[in-house]
Amino acid sequence: MSRFFDTNVLVYAFIDGPKRMRAQQALAEGGIISAQVLNEFTHVSRRRHGRDWPEIEAALGVIRGRFPVVAPLTEQTHAAALALARDHGFAFYDALIVAAAIEAGCDTLVSEDMQHGRTIDALTICDPFRQSGS
Repeated sequence: MSRFFDTNVLVYAFIDGPKRMRAQQALAEGGIISAQVLNEFTHVSRRRHGRDWPEIEAALGVIRGRFPVVAPLTEQTHAAALALARDHGFAFYDALIVAAAIEAGCDTLVSEDMQHGRTIDALTICDPFRQSGS
């Protein structure tokens, strides 16, 4: 099983709160991220959580150590995302995440922000914070 991680799981792993431990457990299982995920993590850390640059850079160092494979954001990814947004109703930036996960050959997209259990091609969305049976 190859897993692709959306930004929200990384963000939760680096902030205090009830989802931190579960996010860290999910990330410990390994997988792939994209350059977009690194960009979004940086933006959210700075704007929403008010982190300073050295703290963000340290967190990015930890993330890069955990995820040696960072999928690029290419023109092909962009074109695939357009089709996913058009055909499946995803918001465009979510479609970029889905497209990158599919291009990376992943079978699971770990994300809180998309519909748990939804399948696109061979990719299934999994919310790691969802309670069993819900």
